[in-house]
Amino acid sequence: MLDFRRRLGMGRRMDRTSLVRERARLFGSPFLEALTVIPAPAFIALWAILLPAILVCALVFAPTFWAPALLVVGALVWSFTEYALHRYVFHFEARSERVKRWIYIIHGNHHADPNDPLRNLMPPVVSLPVAALVWLACVGAIGAAGTWVFLGFMLGYVAYDLVHYACHQWPMKSRFARVLKVHHMRHHHLRVRGNYAITGMAWDRLLATRIVSPRDRV
Repeated sequence: MLDFRRRLGMGRRMDRTSLVRERARLFGSPFLEALTVIPAPAFIALWAILLPAILVCALVFAPTFWAPALLVVGALVWSFTEYALHRYVFHFEARSERVKRWIYIIHGNHHADPNDPLRNLMPPVVSLPVAALVWLACVGAIGAAGTWVFLGFMLGYVAYDLVHYACHQWPMKSRFARVLKVHHMRHHHLRVRGNYAITGMAWDRLLATRIVSPRDRV
């Protein structure tokens, strides 16, 4: 238990300097490598612009009484997407070496170096194209009102990524924040086949993938 708490980093911030120095290299090209990282201030600035822009689009092109409900639907869709991506894509057991390489680039490198502050947030080279596809899907499914669903989805995503960053970079001492951090750190330090959700922890309960104790390492 003490060893788990020590790895959890409770009560202190991570030693960022040494972690950045040890960063796993994903590409030989410096240009491509630069696209795989994003500092927290840049992430916050990007979405502080984009989220209000999406809201304006929704208000202008799809004003509707159902906006609050559609936002909730989008957030719920994100919640399950977060769980499903982490469980079935990021931890896919590939046989092909090429597929294994891509999974390492997408997520495996995070487990190799979990506290790298420049890789605790999704870089825009990935998040923006995926967001565009989600927006097209939402609008294609229900028309212009799909922008509200998309906004709820993206609000859920940004909240998830910020919580994920905080789990790795901050002590998170309040009761609820500590629950979030412990839940995710058990995924990293006890068993990767479990605790797939970060903000939507209920999915781990519902789908029987919750790691309930530091002793649950099997």
